[in-house]
Amino acid sequence: MLIGVTGTLCSGIEDVVTYLEEVKGFSKIGLVDESKNLLGSETDLIDFVTKNWRENYVLTDIKSIEFLESLLKRPFFLHVSVDRSLKLRYERYQLTKNTSFGSFAEISDNQLFDNQCTQLKIIDRSEIKIINNTKSKAELHDLLASLNLTNNERLRPSWDLYFMRLADLAALRSNCMKRRVGCVIMRENRVIATGYNGTPRNFVNCNQGGCPRCNSGNTCGVGLSTCLCLHAEENALLESGRDRIGKGAVLYCNTCPCLTCSIKIVQCGIEEVVYSQSYSMDDLSSNVFKQAGVKLRQFIPAPNGVICS
Repeated sequence: MLIGVTGTLCSGIEDVVTYLEEVKGFSKIGLVDESKNLLGSETDLIDFVTKNWRENYVLTDIKSIEFLESLLKRPFFLHVSVDRSLKLRYERYQLTKNTSFGSFAEISDNQLFDNQCTQLKIIDRSEIKIINNTKSKAELHDLLASLNLTNNERLRPSWDLYFMRLADLAALRSNCMKRRVGCVIMRENRVIATGYNGTPRNFVNCNQGGCPRCNSGNTCGVGLSTCLCLHAEENALLESGRDRIGKGAVLYCNTCPCLTCSIKIVQCGIEEVVYSQSYSMDDLSSNVFKQAGVKLRQFIPAPNGVICS
């Protein structure tokens, strides 16, 4: 595994590196003199880590978008960035260099906002963005331990994470004014059908006024009998049909199915339902699935994106 750590000036990049070295047994690798292991060029570094992919390395020498893009192509690479408040970063800078707050802010801005904003673009491409406002090394180590950075699912998603991300992607196509919901039906780890919620074919989209109920702003569960929108699960079930669903089918949905969808899921022969977010009818849906012998479970992925201490 190779973890690339980037970030802002005095945000705690080296503290993260130290954690990976001392706690997780990583070796620092790079192109500059501070590194314990030196490689002659970016290409040499990538080739070396590729040949030794079973070992764990940490890298801080990511200075170009081109180098980052080359690393992102590798299935063993994870990009982590670190940031913290300007005040805390200045206080840390003062430990080694005595300068004014304004001068430090200028130095920090020059690092981020050069002519091409290269460093800012590199940081923006990180999978995990740590906002490091911890007050001690132990506190930072606790935060990093909770993130479980070495979890292999961060490099190659588990089947649960893979199908849930597909459901999240399907949800982006939703036109429903109330909420975005996406659904995937799979059997033997192969996609049978996908669905998202919105008005029926040939209707005006919900977000263009096609469903008066959703556009009225009613609270959750109110006026459902007048709603013209099909749910994501309904669309996926209609797309697949009972014959294609067959034995062993699993339905992934980014939101727990409502009572009406739960009944249809049972009738179509789905054997397991996996959801991410809760919904107001969770208990009712759970009782339906329990009575029908359909397994229901919630999948919560490892924390990703912006992580605040």
